[in-house]
Amino acid sequence: MKIGILGFGLIGGSIAKALKNKTEVEIVAYSRSEQPLINGVNEGVLSGYSTTDIGIFNGCRYIFICTPVDRIPGYVEQLVKTVGKDCIFTDVGSTKYEIYKRMSQLHGIKFIAGHPMAGSEKTGFAAASEHLYENAYYIISPNDNITDDELSEFIGLVKAMGALPLSIDPKHHDFVVAAVSHVPHIIASALVNTVRSLDDERQLMHTVAAGGFKDITRIASSSPEVWSSICFENKDEILKVMSEFAKVFDSYRSNIEAEDKTELYDRFDTAKHYRDTFTQKRTTDDYHSLLVDIEDVQGILAQIVTLLSSSGVDIKNIGIVNNREYADGVLQIVFARKEDLETSAKLLERRGYKYYR
Repeated sequence: MKIGILGFGLIGGSIAKALKNKTEVEIVAYSRSEQPLINGVNEGVLSGYSTTDIGIFNGCRYIFICTPVDRIPGYVEQLVKTVGKDCIFTDVGSTKYEIYKRMSQLHGIKFIAGHPMAGSEKTGFAAASEHLYENAYYIISPNDNITDDELSEFIGLVKAMGALPLSIDPKHHDFVVAAVSHVPHIIASALVNTVRSLDDERQLMHTVAAGGFKDITRIASSSPEVWSSICFENKDEILKVMSEFAKVFDSYRSNIEAEDKTELYDRFDTAKHYRDTFTQKRTTDDYHSLLVDIEDVQGILAQIVTLLSSSGVDIKNIGIVNNREYADGVLQIVFARKEDLETSAKLLERRGYKYYR
C-alpha cells in the first residue's frame, strides 16, 4: 500500500514513522521545506519526496494532509486532478465540521475527517516520534462516500499507529475540542500576554514565572500560524465557550469583590473535585511527575514498575495519557517526593527510556 503525507512536520512525520515501523507500506511526502524530507529518506521512513510536484502522490491509497485546516480544501482540489477520486483523503486538523462540510461539497471525494489528539509545543520532523500516537485518541468522521470496508481499513491503520479510534459527529467534535483544547490555548496565550504587559523594566514577573504559571501556559508556545487558523475555522464553537468562560470568570471576580468566602470556596472546591476525577490527575500541587515515551508492547509497564519499585521508589500514581496534545510521553508516573522523581529519571535514562519532566 502506498501512502502519501502532505506536510512533513511533527504530526506528518510521526504518522510516517509509526506506519513505516508497524505496517508494510510505501510512504512518500510533499512539503515546502526540503531538509525534513531528506532526513525522512535518510532515516528510511520515506521512499520518495517532492517540494514541487504533487505527482509524487500518484498511486496512493491514502493521503494524509497535515497542514493548517484552512489550506486543506485547496490541496484536495489540486490533488484529485492528479490521483483521482479513488484515493482516500484524510486530515489531522483539530477542527472537523467546516472541513467535513467543504469536502462533502466536492463531488465524489472520498474523505475521512481525522484528529489525532496528540502533539507538542515542539514542531518539525526533528520532534516526530513513532510513539506519538500510542494510546492517544484518534477522532474519525468519514463522509458518505467511504464504504464500510474502506473505513475498516483506515481504522486498521489508526490502530497500527497505536492510537485509539473514536467516532464523533464533526459538529459535536468541534464544540468538545473548543472547550478542552482551543479556549484553554487562548487563555494560556492571554495569560502570557497579560504578564508581559504588566511586567516592568526589571522584568521581575518574567524572572519568577515558574511552577504553576509555566505549567498552565506551556501550550502558549505552540505555532501561532496553526492556532490562528484553528480559531477562525472553529469560530462559532470557540465563541460559545469563551462566552461561558467569561460568565464563570466574572463570577469569581464578583465573589472576590464582595468578599463572599463561601461562594468562592465552593467554586474552588467544585473545580478541585471535578479535576481530580481526570485520569491523569495530580492530587496535590506537591506531587511530581514524569512522562515516559514508550512503545505499547506487552510487559512494558511491568518492566518499568519493577525497575522503579525495586530501587525503593514510591510511585503514587501511574497511567496512560490518552489525550496527548502537548504531552510528550505516553506513560505518566507521579511521585510524592522530588527525590523519587530524580532517582527514577536516572534509572530510566540508564535503561534507554526517553522521558520528559
